[in-house]
Amino acid sequence: MEIYTITKRFPREEMFSLTDQIRRSSRSVNICTIEAYRKRRFPNHFISKLTDVDMENSETQGWLEFSLACDYISKEVYDRLYLLSDEIGRLAQYMIDNPGKFGAGL
Repeated sequence: MEIYTITKRFPREEMFSLTDQIRRSSRSVNICTIEAYRKRRFPNHFISKLTDVDMENSETQGWLEFSLACDYISKEVYDRLYLLSDEIGRLAQYMIDNPGKFGAGL
């Protein structure tokens, strides 16, 4: 939600490119996590959805880098959001490496 709020201040000419892309990928991280949880009984599906989480999260990090390079966000905002995104990446990787702890295969 913070990314959505921050991107409201992006230039209008970015509406259908950077703004749309970073909003889409950051929202997708959440949605893919929900989908993974719903598939937790099926280890391969669970892991597949979690790799989608990782992919979308990495894409969000890339868009954050563009946002910083274009001076649409400050270094402070970038660092805070990137740190949160990095934590999400670590959590997703933990779940990929330990699917049994989340009910996969029950």
